[in-house]
Parts: sequence; C-alpha cells; structure tokens
Amino acid sequence: MLHFFSKKLFLKDLLEDFVDIHNHILPGIDDGAKNIKDSLSLIKKMKGLGIKQFIPTPHIMQGFYPNTDETIGNAYHNLLGALDSKQLKSITLNPAAEYMLDNHFESLLENRDLFTLKKDFVLVEMSYLQAPLNLESIIFKIKTKGYLPVLAHPERYSFYHNNLAYYKRLKQLGCFFQLNMLSLSDHYGKKVEKTASYLMEEQLIDFVGTDIHNEKHIDKISNLIVNKKTSENLNEIIKNTNRTFSVI
Repeated sequence: MLHFFSKKLFLKDLLEDFVDIHNHILPGIDDGAKNIKDSLSLIKKMKGLGIKQFIPTPHIMQGFYPNTDETIGNAYHNLLGALDSKQLKSITLNPAAEYMLDNHFESLLENRDLFTLKKDFVLVEMSYLQAPLNLESIIFKIKTKGYLPVLAHPERYSFYHNNLAYYKRLKQLGCFFQLNMLSLSDHYGKKVEKTASYLMEEQLIDFVGTDIHNEKHIDKISNLIVNKKTSENLNEIIKNTNRTFSVI
C-alpha cells in the first residue's frame, strides 16, 4: 500500500504482483546474469520487490550478443531446471528478447522470426550513439509484418534530448514506449531523468520495466523514492503493463 501520508514514497510500494517485461535474468547469454547462481539470486530479490511474472529479454545484437531461439531456449530451460517446485508455483517465467534495430533484426523481421513479449508485442532498442538512418521505415515494416514495436527506454537516447518533439513523431508512427524504472532517478544521468519526467508528464509512456542486469539495480529500485505526482502517473502505467502482459 502507498504511504501517501508519509514523507517518502517508495516505487517498490507500487510493484505488488508486477509483470516485469524487460530484464536480463537468463544465465550466461548477455550482459545480465552470468550464471544460474546469479539468476536465482536476482529472481529471489525481485520477488522481494513484489514481482511475480518475469519476461526475460536477453539482447539480440549483431556482433555482440548473437542470441537465437536455441540459445535463449537453452538458458531458459537451464534456469527452470534450477528452480524448485515451490519457486515454480510462485512465479511465471516466459522468455522473449530485446532486439537491436540492426541488419540482423531486419532479416529476422523479414522472416517473421521474432521472439515477442506477448502476442505481437516486440521489444526493440537502438544504439545510444544514433538512431538507424532508416528508423521510420523500419518501424513501418515492423507494423506491416503484423508486430507492435515497443521501444525500450526511449528516455535514454540522448540524441533526442534536444529534440523532444520527435518522441511524439515516434508515437504517431505506432511505437509503444517502455520506461526504465531507474530512469526516475539519476542512475543514467540527470538528462535521462529529466526526459523520463517529460515523457510521463506528456503521457507518452505506455509500459514500464526494470531492465535489471544485476543486484545493484535491484537495490537501487528498492530504495528509489518518487513524489506523489510521479507515483500516481506511474501507478497507471504499471496497471497498463500488467493488464497487457499478464498471463495469469
């Protein structure tokens, strides 16, 4: 329950039965959990935040993380095998992927061979250096192939920080926006925090995720304090995330 009459409002108070649509808890296949032990520890601590449904989203990134259905499936089954029956009954675990918008992604898209969050929602990201030159045509192609693009952490793309109007253009093109919880602090920098606030105030954010890679991220989320206005906006985004992606 939210402590509206206390001086501090903690983000974790909003997370009971949360569906986390963006995290890196599968073992050994990207820059998240290094092994099964790490995965189990992350799940335990995330459950402590109130998270009950997990959609792991390992990176698929040409030249860095060449993950496939097979590598993701193997990591998923290895993790399932390490969970005891009690743990398996208390959570749901349904893997997907976080796709870099690169040439490899376009090849997978052409063959409609994407690992979605749920139904036709596909989580995508861009380089932090610059957007693809053909970004708008890629978004159009994603849509024409029958997918719904969910842009991961739009607030973190610094090349849009001085061109905030372009976020509305991306929404008009059919992008859904997924906010990172830690962007509500200065974890990624003050400009990211400011942009996250702008996107929330403009009601441009559709979903929220943890983007957890390690225990430090969980500790920071656990201690993250938000003001009343932010908590009210975020509560609606969390509800929408849960409605859209829950499998229970």
